[in-house]
Amino acid sequence: MAKYKKILVAYDGSATAKNALVVAAKLAKQDNSWVKVLAVVPPYAGDLELIGVSKIKETIEGPGQALLTEARELASREGVHVLTNLVQGEPFERISAIADHENCDLIVMGRQGISHFERELMGSVTARVIGHTSRNVLVVPEKFEWDGKWAVVLLATDGSSSNEVAYQEALEIAKNRSARVAAISVVRTNPANESVAFAQAAARELEMKAQGIVLEFKERAAEMDIHVETFVKLGEPHQAITALAAELGAAVIVMNTHGKTGLKRLLMGCVTQRTIGYAVNPVLVVHSEKQ
Repeated sequence: MAKYKKILVAYDGSATAKNALVVAAKLAKQDNSWVKVLAVVPPYAGDLELIGVSKIKETIEGPGQALLTEARELASREGVHVLTNLVQGEPFERISAIADHENCDLIVMGRQGISHFERELMGSVTARVIGHTSRNVLVVPEKFEWDGKWAVVLLATDGSSSNEVAYQEALEIAKNRSARVAAISVVRTNPANESVAFAQAAARELEMKAQGIVLEFKERAAEMDIHVETFVKLGEPHQAITALAAELGAAVIVMNTHGKTGLKRLLMGCVTQRTIGYAVNPVLVVHSEKQ
């Protein structure tokens, strides 16, 4: 992907967090990046008069420090030195705040999700971080194994003006990583009502529009001497995107989200959220505007 100088890795000791740290370490090694590993522990909510301050600190921070020791050892095995930080508070708030304070270019997080319910939620902390930060977020599935190579980068686009930052990111990846680029636009279909909602003429019109979207990106990339393979698919967008990414063996799926406020921050967009939840490839979420 684009060259990153500062990477923040959210770490909780889970298998998915360990894998995210491994991917971040490999990326950092390629770019000689500065990496900080952040562990967040809950604040003490009891009565300070009932327990000594030192005991509180030991009880709360002890497990967190153990996590960071584990993280340093894991990164060391990948040949990367990392800085570590332990903070108390709400995880998504602290992750977003530290990324801003340290001026990080990228936040790397793991993604669990085996059941349908877990995949749909995609992980509340991950979703909230994406909704609150203006930084790029790379979400790494638990079982993804990255060999450090950049075979294919898949751009998912619907042609909206907010996709501009995702276009730029995908082209930067291609330029800096010598990666192949593929672009997909999906025409959503509804099989239950296809005879009504998607008559043949309407379907052809939507397909032509989608084809125009990916061809426009292809022409733009050609100006930079970057070849783009284009795809137009019919169906549920997240299913088509994740299936193509798996078929191509994509190193990353690039998508965008919007700067939002309030409750909408938890709803980054159905397609983006479901793609993250179901993808077997990492998803790079690029914000279309600063918050």
